[in-house]
Amino acid sequence: MQVDPRGPRVAAALTAAVLAVALVVPSPAREIVLAVQAVVFALGAFVGVGATPYAQLFARVVRPRLAAPTEWEDARPPQFAQLVGLIFVVVAIAGFLTGITVLGFVATAAALVAALLNAAIGLCLGCELYLITRRLATSLA
Repeated sequence: MQVDPRGPRVAAALTAAVLAVALVVPSPAREIVLAVQAVVFALGAFVGVGATPYAQLFARVVRPRLAAPTEWEDARPPQFAQLVGLIFVVVAIAGFLTGITVLGFVATAAALVAALLNAAIGLCLGCELYLITRRLATSLA
């Protein structure tokens, strides 16, 4: 499956906003915000990036106002990136719920930095990790 590469960047901007909110609101709101983001990541990771509410917003509101994409990209790297984001957010929630708040803040901040890099300059760290693992798997086979 192919996706418009601008969609994941818009989703990353929305994700960054949600994660930034999670860093500044107190508990238990913080954990609720992170749980909502975890659901978004889970949809993207297990159903597909087009299934997320952010992708739906892009498809219905943003994309109709843009020119047609000049290129498409494979959906597998962004889908893998959603799984990576889910792992970071689950670790963050676990940290906050178990009283290891520094772990929660570090995991949330790491996910925020990754989302900001994707939104601002199109550098998807999870996508790069996907490509590295594919190359490694190919070289080991």
